[in-house]
Amino acid sequence: MTNSQAAPAAVKILIAGGFGVGKTTLVDAVSEVAPLRTEEYLTKASVGVDDLDGIGAKDTTTVALDFGRITVSDELVVYLFGTPGQERFWFMWNDLVNGALGGVVIADTRRLETSFASIDFFESREIPFVVAINCFHGHNTRTPEEIRTALDLDPHVPLLVGDVRLRDFDRDVLLALVDHLMSLPVAG
Repeated sequence: MTNSQAAPAAVKILIAGGFGVGKTTLVDAVSEVAPLRTEEYLTKASVGVDDLDGIGAKDTTTVALDFGRITVSDELVVYLFGTPGQERFWFMWNDLVNGALGGVVIADTRRLETSFASIDFFESREIPFVVAINCFHGHNTRTPEEIRTALDLDPHVPLLVGDVRLRDFDRDVLLALVDHLMSLPVAG
């Protein structure tokens, strides 16, 4: 980059959701650089604190954030910040949300209740978001309409169903967020 070229515009997107829903997986799948992860192993100290029901063989957890980057063009870079999922780390969300243009809530139909806090977080701060239902190994127990009702989502909030391990699905989720942001009235 020469001195006459401006730095690319930066867009910040927050990736939120409950413990074990796939936030780290989404950031890993789409980041063009090796993501920064603050993963730590679950220990005996987390027994009775972290609810592992419905999660399977999860043995690590994000304790601060995940960070990834996508260069869209010479003029635009997207920064992804994944939040920690357990309630004991939610204090981090208040710092991570600063400057975020929008958000993605990842939900798991086996444990939809773990998504309520993320949805409430974005709604209370009036930050536009989309919901990505992560179907682990194709497992989905509800229709999109049932999910929308269970999460009490406004009709204008986009809802996508897929597997966050798949880069194409993650791209579609991020593009849905962009479309959603562009459809909103401009504050004036």
